[in-house]
Amino acid sequence: MLLGKCPYCEDGQIEVRDKEVSGKKVKLYACTNANWKTEDGEVFELRDDATCDFKIWQNSLAKYGKWLSYKEIRALLEDKTIEVELLSKKYGKKVYYNKDITLSLDYGVSVIWE
Repeated sequence: MLLGKCPYCEDGQIEVRDKEVSGKKVKLYACTNANWKTEDGEVFELRDDATCDFKIWQNSLAKYGKWLSYKEIRALLEDKTIEVELLSKKYGKKVYYNKDITLSLDYGVSVIWE
């Protein structure tokens, strides 16, 4: 399934890939020009034929109680910044708050903390 144009290369599209990390199934939203190799299923390196390395893990904001959906990735690719609801468990209480997230070449997405 293609979600939109890659923001970091000329001809790439962001596609959904099913991965398993530490025994858990997770979606990887990655550029069609990004190809990795692995020997142990845990450490991934770019292959020589890869021309882009952009990716967003579905669970990249899991420490804030947020898993990214297809719809949110599509919106990010179009608008570059979206608002999401995050969760803090500070002092044993659940507190929900909204923050903007943006695309990041290094991390896939980044929270804007200002």
